[in-house]
Parts: sequence; structure tokens; C-alpha cells
Amino acid sequence: MKGAKITAIGAYVPARRLTNHDLEQIVDTDDEWIVQRTGIRERRISREDEYTSDLCAAAVLDLMNRYGKSVQDVDMILVATSTPDFSFPSVASILQNRLGIPATAGAIDMSAACAGFVYALHTAHAYVASGLHRKVLVVGADALSKITDYTDRSTCILFGDGAGAVLVESDAQQDSFTGFHMGSDGSGAHHVYRTNLSHKVNEVDLIDTGKLVQNGREVFRWAVRTVPQGVQQVLNNAGASMEQVDWFIPHSANLRMIEPICERMNYPFEQALYSLEYFGNTSAASIPLALDLGVREGKVVNGQQVLLYGFGAGLTHAGLLMKLALDPEVSRPAPL
Repeated sequence: MKGAKITAIGAYVPARRLTNHDLEQIVDTDDEWIVQRTGIRERRISREDEYTSDLCAAAVLDLMNRYGKSVQDVDMILVATSTPDFSFPSVASILQNRLGIPATAGAIDMSAACAGFVYALHTAHAYVASGLHRKVLVVGADALSKITDYTDRSTCILFGDGAGAVLVESDAQQDSFTGFHMGSDGSGAHHVYRTNLSHKVNEVDLIDTGKLVQNGREVFRWAVRTVPQGVQQVLNNAGASMEQVDWFIPHSANLRMIEPICERMNYPFEQALYSLEYFGNTSAASIPLALDLGVREGKVVNGQQVLLYGFGAGLTHAGLLMKLALDPEVSRPAPL
């Protein structure tokens, strides 16, 4: 078995801001209500002609510019998304062509909703540690504004668009990834969905709007119960304890969800990183955006232990523990 590490990170969010005050003009809500219940103040919204592949490409370009990295030797591309430009071809294939990555590289999309980025990191690690690949480009991206129902105040206040990208490369000295856990409970599949070919799951008739539908209360209960248990499995797998974790980065679904999760784990909330305050819930992009913000702000530095945990539709969840080992940046990143 070989080692693997994340060597570079990049991020992108669209320029357009949709604030809570903007939403007051669209649905029956207000800034105070949204902040109290979610912690979200604004979110970024893609242009009408801006799609998930565009978000991905911009995040990778940010990575390349900051770390002086080439993607010409990338031999696998993994894109975690629930909002691909098309049912097929994949966003990963579009990205391969746009970035000029050689056609000898593999390219696939992964669909695990808000847990997708961590699922993709699991897969990238397996590819690299096994020796099957040497340099894997992993992108978590979603353009949720394209599938959000802006007449539904329970969901439209939550979601935004964005992308985060990392390079997972072979490391002959050590393996930076130390603990893993993943799971899925399909019995809750009808709590978060968007209809496609079928309009029924678990014998439940689905709302057929073509937009995202969520039972927030049930997802909240499931996440607060499931994530602490999953985190403990990650730690057990790594032979580590929560006291050794410098930063906890859960999926940025809702601040009122992250708080009780930290409380149940007896983990300081101040050491939880999230991206939702100004970007909203960006699904597969939320964890890499939060990690990127921590790096940009100088909070997250090499040698620290970082625990990522994604959870969402499926109901899927996945976590991993890693020691940060980024290459030195060659240019200062611009603020998002």
C-alpha cells in the first residue's frame, strides 16, 4: 500500500449574492428568522448560463494558480455533484476536456448528495493507496439554485452554489488519511429528493415539481443522531480520540444542526468550521469550501488533524480523518 495526501486546494463561488433581505422580497420570511434558525446570512447564485461544470473549472483554476500546479499529469477525475449539467455526459468528462487533461485520464461523477465530496475522497484515497492512480483531481460542486423552489420558504432560504477542488497525490513517506467511515440508510430516501424518472420511493408518492424537496425536521433528527456515531467510527478506525482533532468540518447544512452535533460529541463548537454563513448550503461543495476558508484565513495549517463528515440525501453519510499536508502556495488567494 502506498500513501496519499491532499497537496492543493481551490474554491469558487459565483459573484451574485442573494441576501436574506433579498429573500424578503420573494417569500414570506425575514433576516432575523433565517439567521436564528439557520445561521445563514447570504448565499451565492450562479448566472443563468453558469452551470456546475463552470463552477468546477473555476475552482480548479484557483487551485492551479495558488499552488502552481499542473493538471496535465492527473490520471483520474472525480466530481461529486447532485446537479450535473446533463444526465450524461458527466461533469467530470466535460471538465477533462475544458482543462486539457489528457484523454488517458479516467473521469466519473459521484452522486452521494451532501456526503459526495467525502465519498469522492474515500475513492481517491483507495485509487492512490492501491497504486492504481498517482494523481486524482477531486471536485465537490453544486448549482442548487437551478433546482430550488423559490416559492417554498422552508428550502429556498438554505441553498447556494459553489465548488471546491483538491488534488490527492501519491506520497511515498506516509499516508495522510488515517480513518474512514461511511454508510447509507435508504429507508429515509423520501425525506430529501428531486423527482426524475420515478415518482415514488419507499411506497411514498413524491411531489413532482422537478425541484428539490426536503423534510427538514426528519433530516435534522437523523443527522444529529447519526453523525456523532459515525464520527466515533472514524476515530475508532484511526485509533484516535476527539481530543486529537484540531478541526471538525461537517457538512454546512444548518448552524442549528452543527451545534447539537458538537454538543453530543462534547467537542468545542469553536473548532467546527463551516461555510454556510455567507454561502448557504452548497451540498457537495460545503465541506471543501469550509476547508478552503480555514486555509485562506490561516486557521488550518499543515500537521493538524482535520475530521470531515458529510451527510445528506440517500440518506448517505461519510467521514474521514486526515493530517493536512498541503504544498506551499505560490500566490496569495483572492477573497471569495
